[in-house]
Amino acid sequence: MAPSAAIDRTRASVARVYDCFLGGKDNYDVDREVFEQVNRAAPQMSRLARDHREWLVRVTRFLTRSAGIDQFLDCGAGLPTAENTHQVAQRMNPEARVVYVDNDPVVAAHGRALLEENDQSHLVMADLTEPDQVLEHPVVTKFLDFDRPLALIQCSTIHHVPDAQRPREIMERYIERLPAGSYLALTHFYDPQDGGDASELARFVEGIFSNSSMGSGFFRTRSEIASFFGDLELVEPGITRLRDWWPDGPHLNPPTAVDEVLIGGVARKR
Repeated sequence: MAPSAAIDRTRASVARVYDCFLGGKDNYDVDREVFEQVNRAAPQMSRLARDHREWLVRVTRFLTRSAGIDQFLDCGAGLPTAENTHQVAQRMNPEARVVYVDNDPVVAAHGRALLEENDQSHLVMADLTEPDQVLEHPVVTKFLDFDRPLALIQCSTIHHVPDAQRPREIMERYIERLPAGSYLALTHFYDPQDGGDASELARFVEGIFSNSSMGSGFFRTRSEIASFFGDLELVEPGITRLRDWWPDGPHLNPPTAVDEVLIGGVARKR
């Protein structure tokens, strides 16, 4: 079933709430309400969206330059920011192709406007929890060659998929259909479950997200998150705090609870 093109202003959108965290303006009162609930009690959480974006930039540079990947499928693309996947990849390889996937009509409108004059980048409205529908979308099959390696990006997506929708099976299907030599880049909310500050923060924020009109934002265990990579071969340093995945320089400050509740990794299909 194709996502609706109508904008529902009574329910918060994942993409628009993240836009609030990034200081953007493409959001509504219902989105700002969720953001403000989190921000009032844990203002440090506003770093999460920025940490995600910085991690994605580093990962895209690695995939394009070091791994030689020139085609990307970016699920849950979100609203345009200063550094999007296609901008980072095409800076190093102008021929790199990027297809974004999202189901938010606001994202679709802004994304298509941004990509209007970029023949190598496209956006489709689809539900990322339906891998076959995504991978068989005519725009995806037209612009991505599944006889060659590609990069699948699931940045800040699967932690919005409840257990009832079987996120592990969703990821298994994506991995099964990836060509050999492809890469998966994935981030996820993490609960250390050690009774410390990070675990307390994870439970608090999950409660706000889950009880809001947005309805999702699940902090899972390390083993659950690792299962989303299936039998792929993890790139060093494995599944880590985002700030520790090949940082651009030495850390000047020690990690905080916010750093602990967001982890991710990159893995290759043999």
